[in-house]
Amino acid sequence: MKKLGVAVIGTGFWGKNHARIYKELAATELIAVCDINPERATRVASQFSAKPYTDTAKMFRNNRIDAVSICTWSTELAKEARKALKMKKHVLVEKPMATNTIQAKKLIEIAKENSVLLSVGFLMRFIPGLKRIKKAVEQKKIGDMVCANAKRVSQWPERIGDVGVVKDTAIHDIDVIKYITDEDPIGVYAKTGNMKHKKFEDYAQIMLTYKDGKSAFIESNWLTPYKTRKLVITGSEAIIKLDYITQEVWIEKQKRTVKPEYKFKEPLKLELQHFADCILKKEKPIISGFDGLKALKIAEGALKSSIKNKLIKLNW
Repeated sequence: MKKLGVAVIGTGFWGKNHARIYKELAATELIAVCDINPERATRVASQFSAKPYTDTAKMFRNNRIDAVSICTWSTELAKEARKALKMKKHVLVEKPMATNTIQAKKLIEIAKENSVLLSVGFLMRFIPGLKRIKKAVEQKKIGDMVCANAKRVSQWPERIGDVGVVKDTAIHDIDVIKYITDEDPIGVYAKTGNMKHKKFEDYAQIMLTYKDGKSAFIESNWLTPYKTRKLVITGSEAIIKLDYITQEVWIEKQKRTVKPEYKFKEPLKLELQHFADCILKKEKPIISGFDGLKALKIAEGALKSSIKNKLIKLNW
């Protein structure tokens, strides 16, 4: 099978990981990397035997490139994705996909017009334990779902710069809960604030409400002295828990607790393999541009709720 020619835009910590994995995958050939910092672009390109660029417009003219990962600053994601899609390149754009839902909708339109794939980097969906949780909820192995609790807290990240904790961090859990429930919330209520950051919120508590009465709670911050990434789903007959860091899952029932064993797998490698497979085999991706748009709409609703101090109804 023909290898997929790929490029990476943005060669910071996360972009460098994309480049590494594309180099490791049998289905892909890393053609180029691009960064506004020429020294960094050259260094990463040299490490992974790719061609360095500082201008994406010039890089997109390389006909060997079929698809790109976009790992720039959050406020630059939509601009670079738009360029790539218009050049008929398949795109995996990192979360939050765009600065706002208007930009996100435009990306979806451009991808459709040019018949190319648009996916969003919601990495959590590729953790094996999360797939187990989704299946357990769907098959009612924990009874009826009552609520979800997500906690994603840690110290201040070095890369913080252009968005707050809701669009940078909590948006992962917004998507995870959408993935598990396969439902859109009807309302969002949130409290956010900034203790250390002058411009953006560095903590948030978000509540999502649903038609059937279940709810979800998301806690996210850049203040806690140690890193925690956990999900708890409460059902009428059992509770199921996931530690994203260790990938461990616990199923707690009335008389016993079960801990299924999973072989640890690198989620990013699974995500990029899936992205390549969808293009090469013309398959539907697990995560579409619409998933990114919906998560962004909920995130915007949370920020609006905090400002107005009221529940924001979500119309779909």
